[in-house]
Amino acid sequence: MAPSPGSSTGTGERGTPWWRSVLTVHGRGKWAMPLAFSVAGALAAMIVTGVASAPGASARPGGSAAGQGQGNNTGADLVREGKQTFRFDTFGDESFWGGTLRLNQAIEGAAHGGVGPGLSPKQALALGLKVDVNALPESVQQGILNGTINLNDPAVTLALLKLNAVVGVKGFFDSSGNLSSVGLECALCHSTVDNSLAPGIGHRLDGWANRDLNVGAIIGFAPNLQPLATLLNTDVATVQKVLNAWGPGKFDAELFLDGKAFQPNGTSAAALIPPAFGLAGINLHTYTGWGSIPYWNAFVAVLEMHGHGTFIDPRLDNAQQFPIAAANGFGHVVANPDLVTPKLPGLQAYELSLRAPKPPPGSFNPAMAAAGKALFDGPAECATCHVPPIFTEPGWNLVPSSAVGEDNFEASRSPTGMLRTTPLAGLWTHQKGGFYHDGRFPTLLAVVQHYNTVFKLGLTPAQENDLVQYLLSI
Repeated sequence: MAPSPGSSTGTGERGTPWWRSVLTVHGRGKWAMPLAFSVAGALAAMIVTGVASAPGASARPGGSAAGQGQGNNTGADLVREGKQTFRFDTFGDESFWGGTLRLNQAIEGAAHGGVGPGLSPKQALALGLKVDVNALPESVQQGILNGTINLNDPAVTLALLKLNAVVGVKGFFDSSGNLSSVGLECALCHSTVDNSLAPGIGHRLDGWANRDLNVGAIIGFAPNLQPLATLLNTDVATVQKVLNAWGPGKFDAELFLDGKAFQPNGTSAAALIPPAFGLAGINLHTYTGWGSIPYWNAFVAVLEMHGHGTFIDPRLDNAQQFPIAAANGFGHVVANPDLVTPKLPGLQAYELSLRAPKPPPGSFNPAMAAAGKALFDGPAECATCHVPPIFTEPGWNLVPSSAVGEDNFEASRSPTGMLRTTPLAGLWTHQKGGFYHDGRFPTLLAVVQHYNTVFKLGLTPAQENDLVQYLLSI
């Protein structure tokens, strides 16, 4: 069950309880980050009674486990704790996604006590949601393969949620078996699956960016977008337009801080979902270096996922740069109980343990990659900033936008005013959607060509392609 509003308090601005800020019509409360609510997957409504015996059903299904983040705080225990948090903790955010936006009603549909047609597994998969095959009983896996499970039935989606099989999404069911709320988990955006059973259904790949996830379209499916419209001082139709402009694999983390929905050239201000692997040894994170891993985890859990936690950043008091954040006290959120802060050590430990995956054999040309490495380390001078093996600057890893031949729009939306030198390991896993923060370069070759021009490197087309093969090899 979702916690009652009175069970979690905090402040959006001094003296204003967090839950009241979110629910009041004037919208002075936490902003709604683009994180998907829905489900994906494949299983029949008839299998609900088999939940208890389903593989993975014993895993903690979400919310806040008593004692997690307290004790067991060293070594492997801390990593295991963080893995559980990353995969299954909602930090109490179901009170927002279900309680305020009522996403659970859109998922179940009118036939099951909600509103509208409901969300079928086929529709959810098309929106980029993923299903953990390890949570599916063998009979369900076979039903998916032989087509006896109806993936067009929203009742199957509800059964999938009861199996806790949707990556990054937790359904909360009442004593009558009705979907009473829905919460989000870190894995929603920063995990995918290997498609081992079917497209969108397979073994978890934690840390991988889900570039299939159409966050904006999913949020736009919510029955109640008025709180977002009120916060942005606009109407629901405009909110829908903004959300629909994001497209697969993108979200806008600053929209509900500064209200800037579009770039000066008219394209969406949303950024590509980045991976959460290969971060060990790297200083600042996110495209513009907002902070370290625990900083960004707290930021996301409290301000984006709407978990019940404490988050402090006085930089958000800058009303000129962050008018919405400053007006609503987003830099001074205090919750009691705090369901986020105790989880930060384990979550950081787990993310630091996620190494960038090696490219599969045959995915790049070894001879060209070797030639590209010589260029990367030598004449092309790539390694000057992308220093191996972390492939960013050791220490301060921010540069002005002008230093890489780019506009300043994205950098101007962060407190740093700069761009981070992006780590390159595992680039092969997130080629979908393009490169740079907004996908402005459709391919790695386009990126190499950009730097060849900006830095006047004089690389031949063959050398450019060699560099691409090296980038695909690391």
